[in-house]
Amino acid sequence: MTDATTLAVIGGGRMGEAIVGGLLAAEFVPAGAIAVAEPDVARRDVLASTYGVRVVSSAGAALRGAATVLLAVKPQVMDAVVADLAPALPPDALVVSIAAGVSCSRLESNLPSGTAVVRVMPNTPALVGQAMSVVSGGSEATAEQAEYVRSLFAALGEAIVLEERYQDAAAAISGSGPAYVALFVDALSRAGVRHGLPRQVAQQLAVQTLRGTADLIDGTGQHPEQLVDAVSSPGGTTIAALEALEAGGFRAALAAAVAAAVKRAKELA
Repeated sequence: MTDATTLAVIGGGRMGEAIVGGLLAAEFVPAGAIAVAEPDVARRDVLASTYGVRVVSSAGAALRGAATVLLAVKPQVMDAVVADLAPALPPDALVVSIAAGVSCSRLESNLPSGTAVVRVMPNTPALVGQAMSVVSGGSEATAEQAEYVRSLFAALGEAIVLEERYQDAAAAISGSGPAYVALFVDALSRAGVRHGLPRQVAQQLAVQTLRGTADLIDGTGQHPEQLVDAVSSPGGTTIAALEALEAGGFRAALAAAVAAAVKRAKELA
């Protein structure tokens, strides 16, 4: 990419910053080609000093010359933000949204006719370059534009293109998933502390076991059940632990969590 390809990021919060930092680290976009609109003065100072990007207080100022406009604001304020920036949107600009539950059609209805919109659901591991992002193009977006956005978010970790009808389910797994995983790590760590382990040691054991198991599943391509069987000796400690998890409704609780997240995403839409 060159400085002529300008990216306007509307919202300099945690996800907006993670995206900017990831793109710069991957050398996908140079700092001189990025403008960030952020109303908070303290955040503007942090972003400017840390990343060397142009930081402004209003969306209108960030939009000038932008070929791609990334909306990194919360779903609750999205309509107001889009209504404010729509009159200043450059012709042929590609609009990318990371707001959960906000459909492409909803954004298109508030933007100039013919505006190409691509919706993305990244997750918080983008902060450490390990995001899982799901990309879906709206009715005016081309396959090439969706692929461009996928490559943009691939700079932050993994990214795939899916039809928009899958977005709510995908968001319930990868978007909300870091919270489930963090809760699991905390519960496992606390259980270790209950049985005498120092807190730091228990958390280290839990985190590295989670990381290693994820890499093992990804690296071998095996079904998770095969790895469960590989760890479970007949009559052993793992079997006893798995029986306790099943009795406690472990799988059912996760299924219910995903269902609740999907339901809420539809309500937000």
